[in-house]
Amino acid sequence: MRHLLLLAAVALVAACDPGMPQTVSTTPPLDAARLDQMGEDLQARAGGARLGVALMNLESGELWAINGSDRFPMQSVFKAPLGAAVLAEVDAGRLSLSDTITVSDEDLSPPFSPVAAAYPGRRDYRVDELLTLAVGASDNTAADLLMGRIGGPGAVTAWLRSHGIEHMRVDRYERQLQPEISGLPSFRPDLKTEAAYRAAMAETPDETRQTATQRYLTDPRDSTTPRDALLFLAMLARGELLSEASTRHLLKIMEETPTGADRLAAGLPDGARLAHKTGTARTDLGLNPATNDIGLITLADGRRYAVAVFLSGSTQSEAEREAIIADVARAVTQSVG
Repeated sequence: MRHLLLLAAVALVAACDPGMPQTVSTTPPLDAARLDQMGEDLQARAGGARLGVALMNLESGELWAINGSDRFPMQSVFKAPLGAAVLAEVDAGRLSLSDTITVSDEDLSPPFSPVAAAYPGRRDYRVDELLTLAVGASDNTAADLLMGRIGGPGAVTAWLRSHGIEHMRVDRYERQLQPEISGLPSFRPDLKTEAAYRAAMAETPDETRQTATQRYLTDPRDSTTPRDALLFLAMLARGELLSEASTRHLLKIMEETPTGADRLAAGLPDGARLAHKTGTARTDLGLNPATNDIGLITLADGRRYAVAVFLSGSTQSEAEREAIIADVARAVTQSVG
C-alpha cells in the first residue's frame, strides 16, 4: 500500500509540473501492483543499504518511485548532465567539438582515467574525444577537463537549474571529490594509477576513511534525487535540453558505453535499446557508497521509458548490487506488458 500511495503522490506532482510530459497515452499504464511487489522485494534484498528507484513512461509522464525525492550520491552519473552542458555550449557557439584541450600535470584526476594513464605520452585531445571518454568510458580526467572548460562544477549546476532541474547538483571536480570521500589529502599526479591510488588509501587510517565515507553518504553535494534524474532523462529524450544534432550525439555515446553491462542492460528483453550512465564508488572497508545506473529504455515496439536506480551504503558484493539493478529493468519491462 505504501508504494501505491507513493505512485499516486508522484503522479500528482507530475500533473502539476510543467516540466513533466503531459500527453494522452496510447501505451498501457504501468502495472503498479507488480512494481510495488518488486519494490518490496528489492528493498529487502538491499538489506541496510538505501535504495532509490524511479520509472517514467515517456509518452504519458506516468511515474512510479521508491524514495524518489531522497538524495543519493551520483558518482559518475553526473557525467551525463556534464556532457549535456558541454554540448549546450557547442550549440551556443561558445565551444566546438573540434577544439583542442591540452592536458598538464595539474589536470590529472584519480582513476579510472585512460587520459591520465596516457599522460605525458599524449597531451592533446579534441573536445569530442573527451566527451566520449567522459560520458562513454567514465574517464575522470576527461570529465574534469571538460568541466573546467565550461566554467567548473557550478556552471553545470547552473545549467541544470536553468532547465528547472532543481535537485541535481554538481559541486566538485573528480580530483576533489574522490580523495575527499576516502579521507585522502589532495590528489597528486603520482596517484594516477589504480594501484598507486589504492596504496594511498591503504596508508590512510581506517577511522579516517570510515569517517570520510560516512560524511559522504549524507553530504548533499554531488547528489540527485531519482525523480530529478528522470526529469533530466525525459527532457533529454524530448529534445528540450539540446539541439537535435547534439541530442543524437549524446544519446549515441550513452548507447555505446561499455560500462554497466550487468546493470540495467542485463535486465532488458531482446530488441530493447538502452542509453545510460552508470556511477560507482570504490568499495572500502566492506562498504560501497554508491552503485547507480540511469537510462532511457526503448523497447522493440518503440515504447520508451526512463529509469533511475541508486543504491547507497551497501555491504553487498558488486555482483549482488548489480543484480538488484538488473532486476529493476526486468520488473520494468514486465510491468509494461
